[in-house]
Parts: sequence; structure tokens; C-alpha cells
Amino acid sequence: MISSFFSKAKPIHFVVVTLLLFVAFTITKVYTIKEPISALLIVKQILLFGVCFFSIFVFDFLSGKNDLTKNNSYKILFFSLFMVVMPQTFLDSKLLVANLFILFALRRIISIRSKIFINKKVFDAAFWISLATLLCFWASLYFILLFAALLLFAVSDVKNWIIPFVGVLAVVVLTVSFLVLTNTDLTTYFSNLNTDISFDFSPLNSTQIIISSTVILSYFVWAVFFYINRIKTKSRSYKPSYLLVLLAGFIAITIVVIVPDKTGAEFIFLFAPLSIIMANYLEIISEKWFKEALIWVLILVPIINLVLQLFTKS
Repeated sequence: MISSFFSKAKPIHFVVVTLLLFVAFTITKVYTIKEPISALLIVKQILLFGVCFFSIFVFDFLSGKNDLTKNNSYKILFFSLFMVVMPQTFLDSKLLVANLFILFALRRIISIRSKIFINKKVFDAAFWISLATLLCFWASLYFILLFAALLLFAVSDVKNWIIPFVGVLAVVVLTVSFLVLTNTDLTTYFSNLNTDISFDFSPLNSTQIIISSTVILSYFVWAVFFYINRIKTKSRSYKPSYLLVLLAGFIAITIVVIVPDKTGAEFIFLFAPLSIIMANYLEIISEKWFKEALIWVLILVPIINLVLQLFTKS
């Protein structure tokens, strides 16, 4: 059974989820790319798939290093399955890279718990969030997570509360310097950062996105209550880390709701926190059949969507 296979972390699991991602990535690109095949196009797609793979690696590292789940591979299984369920995530290169930057930031934010090199971790987190903001403006909401971490981990040194602004300034200086060197108009560049808020969900009005988003959000709503109860059982030193994961999930939901260019790809920000929440949920479920059902639903949804798409075209 799939749940039993992923119940203990093993290197083979990375191979399995990588193959799963590769198949889904390839199918999605074959159905969507209309431009002629060229060496440049192939290199670009290889790099994008590399971002997907590296995202799983970073995500596994941050969750394992900070003991956010037990020693299993449920988290990377869910992360990859959520991407497969919402294949639009493969199509937006900016959001793929922005999400990778946010994962880097999450790794540094949650590791503040150790109280070692706090100033460096805070600077790194602010730096990565700032880079993500250049690709998706509303990724800036993750600064809330950074300051929440300083509060929850009881970081009282005022200097550490100022450092995030230094990280932002560093990115601004580097960006402006790059734009000047490349003769890019600064006003045009920064005006292209879409800071609008939109509650228009009509772009998501397709059968595939409706089914996929409903499943993903249902998993979040269902598992989050069990996750909150589990936080209560954690020791005082670990509670802040689990609360930050929950907050990251709500920030991702907020981005999904307010982002102006809704394509379905914006759900990618939700996948990391939701995968941790779902992994924790599976760890407490005693019914094996229910574990299997939760996983198989995510496997069957993209297949059903593909069949519906084929019938629609025919």
C-alpha cells in the first residue's frame, strides 16, 4: 500500500516522487506548449523542472531538520501530488521560482528556534522573501511570518527586528544596480510589479481548476482542525514552529484570494504548509484504508481531469 511504502523516509521515495513529477510536468508541457521545439526551449524546461525537484529537496530538508513531521516521506508525497493535481503550477515560471525562494525563507525562519545566528537567519529570510516579491508582489505577505517568528520565539533584541529592513534594502540596491547596468527603465520595471488586489475568480472557472482547487482546499479545511489539536500536545519549544506552519498556510490562502492574475498556479504557495499539515494528520490516523483513500484521491483527480479534458475536446 502507498501509505505503508512512504511511512518511513527512504532515498527511493525521492526517486518515486521525481518520476511522478517528471511525468506530470512532461504531459502538462506537451498539452500546453505551442511554440516550435528548439534547444533554448528544452533547456528552459529542464531548468524549470530542476526548480520543481529542488523545491522538494529544500522542503524535505526544512521540515525534517526542524522536526515538523515524524521520520516519514508523507510530506514530499503530498507536495508532489498537490503539484500534479494543480498542473498550472508547472506553467508559471515566476511563481515556481518565487515559491522556491519562499521555501528558502521558511527554512531560515523556522530555524530561528535554535537561537543560533539569529541575525544571519533573519537577514537571509528577509532577503529571500524580497526576491520572491520581485516575482510575485504578494509574496511580501510572508514578512508577516518573519516578524511572527521573532515574536513567537521571544527574540527581544531590537537589532534583530531591524535586520529585515536591511535585507529588503540589500535586494533593492542589487535590483536597481542590475537595472541600471542593463539600461532598464526603473519606473517601468517597478510599475510592472502587480500590486493590485482582485476578488474576481472568473479566470478559475474551468472544470479542471474547480475540481482541483476544491480537493486541495477541502484537505486544508479538514486537516487543519486536527493539526491545531496536535499543536496543543507539542512542547513549548516546538509549538511556535508548528504555529508558523499554520500561519504560512493562511498567508498562502490569502495570496490565492487576493492575487490579481488568478491562473491556479498561485496555489503553489499553499503546498508546503499543507503537505506538513497532511503529513501530521496521516501520522495520527489509525485506519489504513482512510490513509490510502486520502492519497488515492490525489492520484485519481488529475486522471479524471485529463479524461474530462479529452472528452471536452472530442
